[in-house]
Formats: sequence, structure tokens, C-alpha cells
Amino acid sequence: MKEVYEFLKNCGAYYLATVEGDQPRVRPFGTVDLFEDKLYIQTGKVKAVAQQMKANPKVEISAMAQDGRWIRVTAEAVLDDNVKAQEHMLDAYPNLKAMYTAGDGNTEVYYLKNAVAQICSFTDAPREIKF
Repeated sequence: MKEVYEFLKNCGAYYLATVEGDQPRVRPFGTVDLFEDKLYIQTGKVKAVAQQMKANPKVEISAMAQDGRWIRVTAEAVLDDNVKAQEHMLDAYPNLKAMYTAGDGNTEVYYLKNAVAQICSFTDAPREIKF
């Protein structure tokens, strides 16, 4: 899991895919955090992506590193109301504190459950990481 975290963190931006009805929705994200042995992402409760993950928690994340490798993570996004998890995320991304505050009723953090990551390249066989 730490390798997946570091890969996504080093990419800076990654793309999160959700489903709305029968329509896929993909958008760039930049928050990723390790807290209590879980990999977390963050968004606002009022955003469509939060509603999509609550209706269907199956998500995929994809990112490409500058060295040409890419990652795809398939998982279930689980909402965690733990204020300490929110604080940890916001401490990792202090620029978000202008928009979010832990426990404000809008900040939401989700951990990835039953996750399978594949790290791929054009020259090496894919590697799979489950967490």
C-alpha cells in the first residue's frame, strides 16, 4: 500500500473514476494520504463525486508517472467520519484549509477497501499490489 501511496503522491495529480447512473465520470484529484494503515482520498460532501461514491462505492484511480509507468487502482471507497482522519489529510494538504476544516460537515475522507493496484510500463510486466 505504501508503494501505491508514494506512486500517487509523486504523480501529483491522478484521475478518479466513479459512476453516475450508467455514465462514467472522471476527474483529476490530488489528495492521497496514509492514515492508520489505510489509503485515503478527500473531497467535499457537497460535490457530485461524493454523492456518486455513496451511491456506488466502486472507483478506479489512474495516474502516469514522469518515467512512463502508470498505475490503475480498483477499489471500494468507504466514507470515514473520523475527524482525526480528516485532520491528518488536511495537515498533509494545508492549502485545502482555506476551503475545508476537519469536522465542518463538508470535509469527507474515504479509504480504499479491497483495492487492487497494477503498476505497468511498456517494458516490464505489470505488478499487482493488493491491500
